[in-house]
Amino acid sequence: MPEAPKEKNDHEKSSGMDEKNKKLLELIEEVTRNADEVQKKVLFEILSRNCNVEYLKRHGLNGATDRDSFKKLIPVIKYEDIESDITRIANGDKSPILSSHPISEFLTSSGTSGGERKLMPTIEEDLDRRCMLYSLLMPVMSQYVPGLDKGKGMYFLFIKSEAKTPGGLLARPVLTSYYKSTHFKNRPFDSYTNYTSPNETILCPDSYQSMYSQMLCGLYQHNEVLRVGAVFASGFIRAIKFLEKHWALLAHDIRVGSLNPQITDPSVRDAVGRILNPDPKLADFIESECSKKSWQGIITRLWPNTKYVDVIVTGTMAQYIPTLDYYSNGLPLVCTMYASSECYFGVNLNPLCKPSEVAYTLIPTMGYFEFLPVQRNINGVTNSISMPKSLTEKEQQDLIELTDVKLGHEYELVITTYAGLYRYRVGDILRVAGFKNKAPQFTFVCRKNVVLSIDSDKTDEVELQNAVKNAITHLQPFDATLLEYTSYADTTTVPGHYVLFWELSLNGSMSVPPSVFEDCCLAIEESLNTVYRQGRVSESIGPLEIKIVENGTFDKLMDYAISLGASINQYKTPRCVKFAPIVELMNSRVVSSYLSPKCPKWVPGHKQWCNGNEER
Repeated sequence: MPEAPKEKNDHEKSSGMDEKNKKLLELIEEVTRNADEVQKKVLFEILSRNCNVEYLKRHGLNGATDRDSFKKLIPVIKYEDIESDITRIANGDKSPILSSHPISEFLTSSGTSGGERKLMPTIEEDLDRRCMLYSLLMPVMSQYVPGLDKGKGMYFLFIKSEAKTPGGLLARPVLTSYYKSTHFKNRPFDSYTNYTSPNETILCPDSYQSMYSQMLCGLYQHNEVLRVGAVFASGFIRAIKFLEKHWALLAHDIRVGSLNPQITDPSVRDAVGRILNPDPKLADFIESECSKKSWQGIITRLWPNTKYVDVIVTGTMAQYIPTLDYYSNGLPLVCTMYASSECYFGVNLNPLCKPSEVAYTLIPTMGYFEFLPVQRNINGVTNSISMPKSLTEKEQQDLIELTDVKLGHEYELVITTYAGLYRYRVGDILRVAGFKNKAPQFTFVCRKNVVLSIDSDKTDEVELQNAVKNAITHLQPFDATLLEYTSYADTTTVPGHYVLFWELSLNGSMSVPPSVFEDCCLAIEESLNTVYRQGRVSESIGPLEIKIVENGTFDKLMDYAISLGASINQYKTPRCVKFAPIVELMNSRVVSSYLSPKCPKWVPGHKQWCNGNEER
């Protein structure tokens, strides 16, 4: 009988890991050194395989695969331009409309489109591309932080609700798709995906049970934890706040070696049961640390071997940096990759840089990338981005290639994907910060038109305006008029919440009851997009707040803007404020405040394709 293969020792595992990492780093060198050639090849592959799809024929490409024909004939588009095609696919049309490969599912984007989620087509092989980008992360990190293969990551990862379109295709967030895939569930051992959380705890649909069991496993394995994180900074802070509320229960479970009976999911109980044993000494340690008055540095106190915090802190997530610094005692905040529902884009090759200096190198094999130049105009206390809503034929042909962007310039990202998006405007504004060989490195500036964001929600100015318009109808019986308003995302609370400052004209003899302002709060929330409302129901976003300010407050705001150099002729009230002195000015003039009394309605699905039979 042949001998069973021997278990590899730590040295053999480490040597194998080093060789694997070396090859992946060489891959990064190769594709960035030959970035334009790779991009030409990617475009040729996409057009060759999809040459007979309806969309390309509709625009007269007729089998051409060269870059010049593509740029001349194929328009630069927004979601609304292909929404009818998406709807056909969602309703069950299996003809090759956008892609020659079958659309395997839709990934739901958190971007706003008429206040609703967008549906992004994806094909089976896209999972391989996403996994390839994930595989680059640990080789890059290992150059800066040695020994990461000697321990685990404590990451708080969750699935979200999914629905089915009338045609039977799943529609769900990209990370839910990944976590539920065999690529994730049956993944071979890899130091990057060696987590303290068993798969069953990540895949638990009950958010409380999932968070509780993941935190319990992370605490129990506290000495093995070398890095901690979540997808967004807001999500990791929620996990710390969860610990702050439930540490006594968690310590008790560790003391007795048994999972709390309120965790009822059988697969979660089995998975945690295989890890958990009684440990009174560890329970004493947790109780001692968590019962202290200050929670500063709680991460390094409970997980002493932690080397960094892995969360997205760019864009709107930058507002959480001070809180993360407080809890982590200033551990490095690492942003590893740049991705979206439409496409995965690139990686951060200098992961220990300051959050303000994060730049992502676009990996040219992921899709075909073009760039639309944008200008930023200073207007009083607000920054606005000047971009055409639709492009002339010449502007479409003059979009800039990946290797031709200029240092310091800002662009809107335009992508073409294997799954059937062609010259699609993602809505992300990027600034060129440098180059890795021939491939540019971009800092993320902002989402186009987004004024408010707490978690994965994105609310634009038009949507906010419409929501406020719906709300002020509640004031009419009291002869009250809204004179001006602005807003900001308050992240001093956990979870964070939207705040609106209202200045009113009270013309009638009746005062406005508090319940009416509460109704206004709820009316605004009911008018916002499904991503926001889902966040409220899942408690990743707190109740919206309206603060009534003294009369003359917005005149003071204008005076302040003019003192900073704004033109009195061009000044207009900003619909969102972020500058701390302005927020302080507004708060100093608040006379009363009101919170939304309950969660807005939210049902999974998309208003244009939801068949009404999805389960939450």
